[in-house]
Amino acid sequence: FQLYGYCYQDSNDIPDTLTTITELGSPLEMIQLLQTSWEDRFRICLSLVRLLHYLAHSPLGSVTLLDFRPRQFVIVDGELKVTDLDDASIEESSCTSNSDCFMEFPARNFTLPCSVEGRCQNMNEKRNLYNAYRFFFTYLLPHSAPSSLRPLLDKIVNATGNCNKHGNAIYILFYPSPSVNSEFTQKCVKSANTKYRRVPEAFIPDENYRCWPSYHHKGCLLSVFDVNEAIEICDSYSQCKAFVLTNQTTWTGRQLVFFKMASNRIMPDPDKITYVKVTD
Repeated sequence: FQLYGYCYQDSNDIPDTLTTITELGSPLEMIQLLQTSWEDRFRICLSLVRLLHYLAHSPLGSVTLLDFRPRQFVIVDGELKVTDLDDASIEESSCTSNSDCFMEFPARNFTLPCSVEGRCQNMNEKRNLYNAYRFFFTYLLPHSAPSSLRPLLDKIVNATGNCNKHGNAIYILFYPSPSVNSEFTQKCVKSANTKYRRVPEAFIPDENYRCWPSYHHKGCLLSVFDVNEAIEICDSYSQCKAFVLTNQTTWTGRQLVFFKMASNRIMPDPDKITYVKVTD
């Protein structure tokens, strides 16, 4: 979380008080997140993996978030950031045997090995990983994910849900992200038979219909790899009669496209290209 400033106060009225000024984020609402595109949800999970990796290798050592719940996080520019560090701990639990290294969760429990130094091995890191699984990955990753990425996502969800891999292994599964982005961005599309008339520097201001998932709550705004994918999407909706390519892209570089139910009124716009379905 970006820290802009802080003030330490020590007085008789308020002893040992630290006030921080941080960047502003939006509260995390899981129901709203599930209604966003998979691409945006993957970005949130990607930022969570970066956070987990940092917590496992922080300058203070391995840090665990004892109160690891969605309400402790906010969204800043599409990425997940933790805001409440009151319950952060760097203490690895002491032990004399493996039975002392018992992690209990509502759905399942884990027993970790006790090291020769008398510390539960990787307990802080494993606690963070499993909490990330049960609060985030299990909901945000598989839901409406691209079929080409299902095997990789299943591996990530299973690894965190079973606590059988370290954070470094999860980090490697997510990275290098360009390979994941490439699989998602370069989606294979079928060749379309429907013909479309290209109208450069044009936009259809009305004729919206709703679809899911959409980047626009009053219309059908989706991301595509190229015109062929836009044609495939338009052909898959019976109400779609045209689409408009914008000059906006998502964080992975996919182009945003408005899909329209008619093309009765076309307005000039130098930043957009309209494709109108040709009817026999």
